[in-house]
Amino acid sequence: MINWGIIGCGDVTEIKSGPAFNKVPGSKLVAVMRRNAAKAEDYARRHGVPRWYADAEELIHDDEVNAIYIATPPSSHEAYALAAIKAGKPVYVEKPMTVNYAAAQNLAKAAHVANVKLTVAHYRRRWPLFQKLKELLEGNIIGEVRLVRLQFDQQPPTAAQLSDEKYLWRFDPAISGGGLFHDLAPHQLDILYYLFGSAKVVTGLATNQGAYYNAPDLVTGTIQFNNGIVFNGSWCFAAAEPNDVCEIIGSKGSIRFSFFSGHTIEQKIIGEITQFNFSPLPHVQQPMIAEVVSYFSGHSANPCSAEEGAEIMRWIGQITK
Repeated sequence: MINWGIIGCGDVTEIKSGPAFNKVPGSKLVAVMRRNAAKAEDYARRHGVPRWYADAEELIHDDEVNAIYIATPPSSHEAYALAAIKAGKPVYVEKPMTVNYAAAQNLAKAAHVANVKLTVAHYRRRWPLFQKLKELLEGNIIGEVRLVRLQFDQQPPTAAQLSDEKYLWRFDPAISGGGLFHDLAPHQLDILYYLFGSAKVVTGLATNQGAYYNAPDLVTGTIQFNNGIVFNGSWCFAAAEPNDVCEIIGSKGSIRFSFFSGHTIEQKIIGEITQFNFSPLPHVQQPMIAEVVSYFSGHSANPCSAEEGAEIMRWIGQITK
């Protein structure tokens, strides 16, 4: 049985991940931690968790806890993961893995040296939509892939969001690593890595146009993968209207989908359109957590290794440098 302890039982754990730990076979959530003791106790009471802590070290050294899920803001991922690794307990760490590539490398090295398992929560890999997308590409349905184009736009943050602690950390590079791009783009970049593999060229441009906060709000990136496929992407977080579309262009057709705002794959081959529709998941991390439990139990391979998580941090650094 994998007995989980959560460090950072905030909003992301309420629905996206927390309940799934008790719904996956061979998995149980036994302890949670949050620096605000009252909020930690409230979370434990509402979710039926036996124990709660206000100190991470106490949770890490809880004898019943044999796996740690780190769901704090990125600035503390490295320190908490290193502490768990030192205690010999496997780690499931939220994305982005750390605030930068150097920290991610350090974490990957520490896990390797200590022979402690670590998985990065790039959970979209296990969604049925992206599993189907990978199947279509591997089946050469649209021929040889030539180009991938992504456009992701959001409206600027409201005054309320800029003053709300729940949102504010995302706009602070010291905590998030670099603003909303660092918060959202890891999901997209990891799927590109999952689909197309390693890259030989990664470059980009990042600038702050709206000046709503002290981090880039416009990012463009270009990736040339080792297999020759080229990716062009733009992320604008101060746009008039939201947009979320990714298009994969091949020699025989194309595929369109959204990362965050849709549940459909649209395949187009010589004018013939086929749609694949997927139902929203009750807990978006549950398929990945099931894979992590299997990996931690010794039954399967790592669904997203520390080295892969570090590579995504390298891409982020290259695009925004």
